[in-house]
Amino acid sequence: MAIKDILKSHRTWEDGVGLMLGIIIGLSPWFYDEPVVAAVVLNSGLIGLAVLALAQLELVRLRRWEEIAQLACGIYLSASPFIFQYAHQHHLRLWHWVLGATVAILALFELWQDWNRPDITGYR
Repeated sequence: MAIKDILKSHRTWEDGVGLMLGIIIGLSPWFYDEPVVAAVVLNSGLIGLAVLALAQLELVRLRRWEEIAQLACGIYLSASPFIFQYAHQHHLRLWHWVLGATVAILALFELWQDWNRPDITGYR
């Protein structure tokens, strides 16, 4: 059993990491010690819930659209400091860049693993 066999199939630990990332994203504004605008808190909460829900759906049944949606959530979270103009809050910006990049990389990894599997439904 080589390491390439482990990397080639979708594992439940990836969905567990997605669940943890969703929780951390939702709570990330409270890790910051300065006051945060309500729109930023709402944005983080909604993106965290979306990542959490998508990871839960992947535990039930694998679909490609879920991984594409997770990728979009990760990219959106990384762009959020500029969309909501809180890029001057350095720690929160860094949190969202790192968490967004982690979600996007995990989604790309899962998408790569599942791309040629015939038992996964497409974009339905």
